Amino acid sequence: MRRTLSTQLSAHFGHTVRIAGWAHRRRLLRSVAFLIVRDATGLTQVVVTDPGVRAAVAALTEETVVEVVGTVTENPSAPAGVELTDPTVRPLGPPAEPTPFDLFRPTLTATLPTQLDHAPLALRHPRRSAALRVSAAAVAGFRAALDARGFTEVHTPKLVGTATESGADVFAVDYFGRPAYLAQSPQFYKQLLVGALERVYEVGPVFRAEPHDTARHLAQYTSLDVELGFVTDHRDVMAVLRDTLADLLGTVAERAGAALRALDVSVPAVPAQIPAVHFTEALAIVGAPADEPDLAPAHERALGEWARREHGSELVYVTGYPMAKRPFYTHPDPARPAYSNGFDLLLRGVELVTGGQRLHRHADYLAALAARGEPTGPYADYLAAFRHGLPPHGGFAIGLERLVARLTGAANVREVTPFPRDLRRLTP
Repeated sequence: MRRTLSTQLSAHFGHTVRIAGWAHRRRLLRSVAFLIVRDATGLTQVVVTDPGVRAAVAALTEETVVEVVGTVTENPSAPAGVELTDPTVRPLGPPAEPTPFDLFRPTLTATLPTQLDHAPLALRHPRRSAALRVSAAAVAGFRAALDARGFTEVHTPKLVGTATESGADVFAVDYFGRPAYLAQSPQFYKQLLVGALERVYEVGPVFRAEPHDTARHLAQYTSLDVELGFVTDHRDVMAVLRDTLADLLGTVAERAGAALRALDVSVPAVPAQIPAVHFTEALAIVGAPADEPDLAPAHERALGEWARREHGSELVYVTGYPMAKRPFYTHPDPARPAYSNGFDLLLRGVELVTGGQRLHRHADYLAALAARGEPTGPYADYLAAFRHGLPPHGGFAIGLERLVARLTGAANVREVTPFPRDLRRLTP
C-alpha cells in the first residue's frame, strides 16, 4: 500500500490508507486515545479504541517515527476535516528520546538560542518549517521571473583571490598554500558576465566577516543577484526589480499559501509604481540632519511608516545615496555627482535590496579608484574587461533571509535560516 500524505486524505473517504510520520502528540482518555501524526504536509488525527492498539500508542514517545494503517473517516473538527479510524500502529524505529522543548505546542516556547542549539529538532515545528517553505517559494519565484525576462542563471566562484571588494571584512582561507577569501558577493563576476550574456542572475551564498551581532545580519546568507546590460540609468534597474518582486511574491502566495496561513501572514501588494524618494528628501521626512551620510534602522522604520501613510505602500525606494557611502563601481548622478545612481528598496521599514547603475568605462574606474586613494592592482583582472567594451549596466541584490523574515513577521533572520552562521555560531 502506497503512503498517503495528510493533505491527500480527503480524496480517500471510506478507504483504507497507510500514513507515516512522527508521533506529534498523544491524548490518552479512558475509552479512546488520539494520536496526532505529523508529516511534511500537515497533521493527521488517528482515533484508537482497540485496547491492544491503545497500549501500543501509550508506549510511544513523541517524535517516534510511526506507520499507521486505517480507514479515512470524515470529521469536521479534525485537522483537514478527516481522521483515521480502526487503525493499526507500527513504530518504524526505536522510541524517540525526549526533546528539549515541546514541538506540539502552537509556538515554540524555547529561547531562540536554545532553538538554534537544537536546530534539527526546532525545524520540525510547523511554524519553523513553514518559513523554509516560504523561502523555497521565493527562490522559485525569483528564478521564474528572471527566466521569463530573458536572464540566464550563472554560478560564480565563492573562493576568490582579492579581499578588497566593497571594503567589508572577509574570511581568509588557505588555497593550496596561497591566500584566498570567501566571496563577499558575486558583484564583479556578474558585471563581467554582462559582457557575455547581457542579462544574468545568481542564487548563492555570500560571506561577510563583519562583526555584526544584530537581528538582521548573518556571516553567511543567500543572495539573489541580478545584473543587466544596456540600461539608461538606475531607473531601468528599478523597473526590473519591481516586476521581479511582483512575480516572486505571486509565486510565494501560490506555492506557499498553506505556509502563509500557518503563520497567519500575507504577502504585500506591489504597486504598479513603487514610491521613490531621493536620499536628501528621505532625511527631511525622518527629521535627520541634512549632512547625515546614511540611513539608520530607525530612519528606515520611519520611512516605512511614511510610505504606508502617504502612499498605502509597504515598499519604498530611496535613491541617490551619497557616493561616499557606495562602492567605487557605482555610477554617480550626472546632475549631482556627490550623489549616486544607486538605490535601496525598503520593505516594511527594513532595507531589503541594494542596487544601482555601475560604471562601465575603463577610464572612469581608474578615476574612481584614484579619487578614493585605492590601488588598481587588486582589481587588475576585473578592470581589464572594461578595456574591451562593456555596455551601460546595473543590477541589484536581495538578501533571501531578510526577505523571508519580513514576509513571515520574524523578528530575527535566524528564525528563518535553517542553520545560521553569525558572529558566535558555527554549529550545528
